[in-house]
Amino acid sequence: MIDVYAFASPNSVKVPVALEELGLPYALHNVNIRQGAQKAPDFVARNANARVPVIVDHEAEGGPLTLSESAAILVYLAEKTGKLLPASGPARARVFEQLFFHASGLGPAFGNSGYFTKFAPEPIPGAIERFQTEGNRILGVLDDLLANQVFVAGDTLSIADIAHFGWLWRRAYAGFDFDSTPNLARWYASLEARPAFQRAIDKTNALAPA
Repeated sequence: MIDVYAFASPNSVKVPVALEELGLPYALHNVNIRQGAQKAPDFVARNANARVPVIVDHEAEGGPLTLSESAAILVYLAEKTGKLLPASGPARARVFEQLFFHASGLGPAFGNSGYFTKFAPEPIPGAIERFQTEGNRILGVLDDLLANQVFVAGDTLSIADIAHFGWLWRRAYAGFDFDSTPNLARWYASLEARPAFQRAIDKTNALAPA
């Protein structure tokens, strides 16, 4: 059994999606970041960085494993099962290329755009323009990529797709849409329609009822 500590957030949803696709049993625990639960001592004991998601794999080799950072969790789960990540060679490198692109590009651009447009104490036009421009540029890069292949790392679903899906699931919050990126819209719709993704989205949304 894997315990997942999460909220209805872009980074959190990636973990239930992966677990549903991989068919691994898990229990989802609510960490309400709107109420500051990620800063509570019991949670900080699991992740000193005070961020969701966190997993505890009670059946890990060598004993229970507590792991944070969504990309690291995705890699761990893929390697645990031998699925969603090629074992070697160029195909594996392409998956990591997209994981790093997400961590260094899409995630920061979307996260900062959402913050500066919704939560900054006062408007900072230069910051808003910077992160909106960068986010739209990144959407264009992905759209061009998906014009010639089915998934972001090739023609097979991988953890790279799951990583990108997280923030694109919350694109409206960050101020983005798919109006100018039809290939990306097609890719997103195909993922969202998968039963495993639907189950994970429903469970994640339930962590933050309206």
